[in-house]
Amino acid sequence: MHIPPPRQSLLAGKAALAARLRSVLPDDAVIDDPHETRAYECDALTACHCPPLLAVLPASTAEVSAVLRICYEEGVPVVPRGSGTSLAGGALPTADSVVLGVARMNAVLEVDYANRFIRVEAGRTNLSVTGEVEADGFFYAPDPSSQLACAIAGNIAMNSGGAHCLKYGVTTNNLLGVTMVKADGEVVEIGGAHLDAPGLDLLGLICGSEGQLGVVTEATLRILHKPEGARPVLIGFDSNEVAGQCVSDIIRAGILPVAIEFMDRPCIEATEAFAHPGYPDCEALLIVEVEGSHAEIDAQLAVIKEIALRLDPVELRESRSAEESAKIWLGRKSAFGAMGQINDYMCLDGTIPVSQLPFVLKRIGEMSRDYGLGVGNVFHAGDGNMHPLILYDANKPGDLEKCEAFGADILKLCVEAGGCLTGEHGVGVEKRELMGAQFSSDDLEAQMSVKDVFDPDWLLNPAKVFPLALSAGRRSAA
Repeated sequence: MHIPPPRQSLLAGKAALAARLRSVLPDDAVIDDPHETRAYECDALTACHCPPLLAVLPASTAEVSAVLRICYEEGVPVVPRGSGTSLAGGALPTADSVVLGVARMNAVLEVDYANRFIRVEAGRTNLSVTGEVEADGFFYAPDPSSQLACAIAGNIAMNSGGAHCLKYGVTTNNLLGVTMVKADGEVVEIGGAHLDAPGLDLLGLICGSEGQLGVVTEATLRILHKPEGARPVLIGFDSNEVAGQCVSDIIRAGILPVAIEFMDRPCIEATEAFAHPGYPDCEALLIVEVEGSHAEIDAQLAVIKEIALRLDPVELRESRSAEESAKIWLGRKSAFGAMGQINDYMCLDGTIPVSQLPFVLKRIGEMSRDYGLGVGNVFHAGDGNMHPLILYDANKPGDLEKCEAFGADILKLCVEAGGCLTGEHGVGVEKRELMGAQFSSDDLEAQMSVKDVFDPDWLLNPAKVFPLALSAGRRSAA
């Protein structure tokens, strides 16, 4: 993955830039020591890394505005960073950029239960939003696997989802408004504490724009009443294809579970060794959770069990207590850490129509054999958001390149099956050069023209999203 080289003129002016930034920020909020900036050289896509020119940690919208105004005047690129949990290189710096982290901006600004919203600073972690309101019977629906650490800023940038997105949607379905700072330091308010805003849907444009259009500093989020109850059922199958068929049949039956999660044998075995959740010996596992009143739960699970039994499952286990529910979910929530104990891996993020799950899973298995690399599948099956984990050896020459080629073929397969390159991780640098597999040159030109309006000098989050050959003219002109 190519990272553009630094502009020597900017490197020479590093000390002057740091001095200007210290004039608007506390001294400890400007990090220019090369040993300390290494902490910001990558995000969760650790295969790519590049130390930034320097990093800043503003603590308010006003400080973010001041930083962006200085960088705009100096012509310095800025890389917005939430918690650094991006799996697509969304917060990867270039050597001539300033990383702008929002971790110090984590306050709760307003809670309104009557109108069901919470307003927070964008550095607040996902899980802590629910933590603020759950004692009063509310919750924030999007729940990425990294929700303990990931920031609302990154969730908005990548339009993150999570296990419960099948019923409640992803970030864009739960975002009401933002405060955003443009590249030149101008502060704008988009949307607000209401269901819809007049005029163009700029909020829908901002959510998922990957820091290309501005830096979000505050967010107004929809909060919901906690359901009366929830109950999962665990279903094991002898093949990935049959498990995929079960998912398709459940959706076709008109049932809307709150979550349908899929794990294949490599993930099942890894999580069993790691967390001991007591999963059955099978090729594929589904966790299907429904919620509502006791009567609603019983009625939904009766239909789901009937569908599953027609496909001759290895095991069908319905939870009967909170302890059993936690045990069923334990392995799924531990899957990424468990796979990491086996080997290095790259986590992908493609989305396909649910009806295509059996075919795509079969093809991934065939490609795994062709490439000679193992792959584990764990993903949000209900909305077709796949997360294949490709295993490789980072210390073996050529293995990373082979892994990247395998990943590119999987993502192209998702597009060919009627899906798209990303469901919630974003494009970042990981899928940047694959954008042409989904979009025509005219499509990409239209998208880049939107960036031209918000960031005419192309200073925000450089070298992301758009293929470098297409964006080079705009970036060099800046």
